[in-house]
Amino acid sequence: MSTTFKKEMRQKLLELKEQILRQLVSESDEFQELVDDMEPKDLADIAAEDIDRRILEVLGSQEIRRLQLIDAALGRMENGHYGICMSCGKKIPEERLKAIPYAILCIECKSSEERRNR
Repeated sequence: MSTTFKKEMRQKLLELKEQILRQLVSESDEFQELVDDMEPKDLADIAAEDIDRRILEVLGSQEIRRLQLIDAALGRMENGHYGICMSCGKKIPEERLKAIPYAILCIECKSSEERRNR
């Protein structure tokens, strides 16, 4: 995986994170108040600082899961494991990562997981 592709995916992950947080701010008065009470900082930094309990109470479970997956993907980039399937250890195709930059499973393993969960 090229350095350029990793930089592109890192930027995409940060944009997704910021988009989720902006959406939450616009939809939730309580979340807006929480953000307003914080020191001025980039929205992406808010989630990066271990989202505290009050924020977690405001967020929907789906958004929480997406933020966790995004943060995990950013962590895997830092330690050199980004783009590696967590189940079989094979490389996740770039096409899949472009579609879902926080993917943790290759297509085959994800399909197997979905079949098991039916």
